Amino acid sequence: MKVAVFRKEHFNAAHRLHNPNWSDEKNEEIFGKCNNKYYHGHNYELIVKVTGEPDPDTGYVYDMKVLSDLIKENVSDKFDHKNLNLDVEEFKNMNPTAENIAVVIYDILREKIESDKDLKITLFETERNYVEYPA
Repeated sequence: MKVAVFRKEHFNAAHRLHNPNWSDEKNEEIFGKCNNKYYHGHNYELIVKVTGEPDPDTGYVYDMKVLSDLIKENVSDKFDHKNLNLDVEEFKNMNPTAENIAVVIYDILREKIESDKDLKITLFETERNYVEYPA
């Protein structure tokens, strides 16, 4: 029997969607307001889903306190109140779209959570716009 557990967190961060290989005009055309040279911010909502077999001794799929601490130490502390383009190493050469942010968060947490557990990241950039990885 597999069971899924979810932990919801949030962080606030600024970013700019920009492709340095494109002209200013093309960046403006493709990314619009999200290409603001002075950056813009979002109040991101993050949902981390871990799926697996409950442990026969504890009944836990994953200890939620441990999951909360993992997210805080490896995601929230790294991304919260940061400029993703300037302050987060993974985005020095990667456009910090919601899609790419979700993949980076997945990669960070995947190496910390046992491989017998499935992991899914849901990231809300706004109330109406969100991404999931893996799809």
